[in-house]
Parts: sequence; C-alpha cells; structure tokens
Amino acid sequence: MPHFTKEHEGPSEGASVQTEEARSERIRTKNRRMRYLDMNPDYFKQPSLELADPLLYDRLIRRFQTASERENEGRERGYSGVLEANLVRSEAKLEALQHPDPNSPMVYSRAVDGSITGVEQDDDDRAVGRKDGWEKWKSVMGLRFIRGDDADFEYAEVDEDEGLDDRVEEERTKLEEYLDAEEESFVGEGSPSGQTGVQDY
Repeated sequence: MPHFTKEHEGPSEGASVQTEEARSERIRTKNRRMRYLDMNPDYFKQPSLELADPLLYDRLIRRFQTASERENEGRERGYSGVLEANLVRSEAKLEALQHPDPNSPMVYSRAVDGSITGVEQDDDDRAVGRKDGWEKWKSVMGLRFIRGDDADFEYAEVDEDEGLDDRVEEERTKLEEYLDAEEESFVGEGSPSGQTGVQDY
C-alpha cells in the first residue's frame, strides 16, 4: 500500500477554515469598495480616469459632449492636462491601429484625411446616447475599482473602513450559515433522537 507524505494529503480542516476566512475577507473588501462608489459618485468624473482607458472614454463619454462641455472640461484640466489626455488618446489609437486586439469591441482604421477612427464590431456594444454611454463607463470603471486596479487610489482607506460594512447583510449571511449548519447536523445518518413532535397516547 503506498504511503503518502503530508504534502500529498488533502487539505486539512485548518486550511479549509483559512480559505473560508480569506474568501470572506475578499467579499468584505469588495463590498466596502462598492459601498464607497455608491457614496462617492464623483469618483467617475475624475479626469485621471480618462487616462485609464482613453479609447473607451472617447467612445462612451467624449463623443457625446458638446463643444462647450469639452471647452469647460479643458479649462478645469488646464493646458497640460488637455495636452496629456490628447497625447495618451492619440498613442492609444496608434497602438490599436498597429496591433489590433481581436477581443476588442472596436476596430480602428485610418480615414482618408489621415485621422484614426474606431467602429464597434458589434452593434450591441455601441452606446446609443449620452446616458447609455455614462452607464457603460460607470460599469467598466466600477469593476476596475472593485478589482483594485486603480493605481492612483489609496485602497487601504476604504478596505479598512468598517463604517462601509453593510451590517444587516452580514448578520443575514451569518444567520443563513448558522441555519445551514444546523440543517446539515440534523439531516445526517440515522434517525433523529429526542422529541419528534409525535405524541404517543
């Protein structure tokens, strides 16, 4: 009979508890980040987010802005901010043109006048208006934030803030876990012992 060392044995009960605790902590962190976004909707209006994905911003937000809105945005950012955004957007378009990504929702080509234009591969990906574009932008940037991919954001302030916890949801989850454990202990093998609720006369 083969002898297995400890490293070949299945996960111990301690490891299982540790994994469950790590999973719980990840969920708590994501919930705190989601709550932060709900309480701080201005996060999505930060100029630095455009630089995170300039082509997406161009397609979902910028193309629906009026000339006066772009002018106001430019004043808020200042000359260097506008210059940086234009440069990053141009480089991203060149990169997309020279190295097309088959998984990208956009296909880029050079127009007759030399400009680089993008078209959605699938009509379902096309934002049909300003509101639709804004909602898609919030969805993509929200997921990015929750994953922890915003390098400019100080996540520790949010991740360690117990004030962002949804206490009602946590209590409900604990109650469900308790009831599930109780049900498993009762459903086990054999017949239930103790009072069954049937009265014998």
